[in-house]
Amino acid sequence: MKKTYKIDVDCANCANKMEQAAKNTDGVKDAVVNFMALKMKVEFEDGADPAAVMQAVLANCKVVEDDCQIFL
Repeated sequence: MKKTYKIDVDCANCANKMEQAAKNTDGVKDAVVNFMALKMKVEFEDGADPAAVMQAVLANCKVVEDDCQIFL
């Protein structure tokens, strides 16, 4: 399953850090952050609960970029 989320991030480098943090989260098959569009596309592993996975993605992103936002 794939979903797109609106994000708030300050710079392209921060967006790249968020993308890597999302990709390294359990339950995420792939993630792409588009800094210009301020969107994150996430593909979930089969059987993963998107709501729970996105809470983990947000927590991981906050570690690398504490002022980022993902609108769930």
